[in-house]
Amino acid sequence: MDWMKVLTRTMALVPEAIAGAEALPGNRTGEQKKAAAVEIVGVAIDVANAVSTKHIADADGFTAGLGQIIDGVVACLNASVWAK
Repeated sequence: MDWMKVLTRTMALVPEAIAGAEALPGNRTGEQKKAAAVEIVGVAIDVANAVSTKHIADADGFTAGLGQIIDGVVACLNASVWAK
């Protein structure tokens, strides 16, 4: 699996991961929800990598970028009419 496929699959998982993190029970902070969303997507990527026997070269950098994508999606959702 090349890096572009990993990136596009990751981006496709972000909305579901955010929705799952938002549905967590209890009062969670935004950072806790973000950590949960990153974990959900991370597990999905790990499974995909295990199946394809490929690995991400810089997992920390990839996770940091994923966090930025999640922040951007959350910002878009919070600014949309659906947030009201």
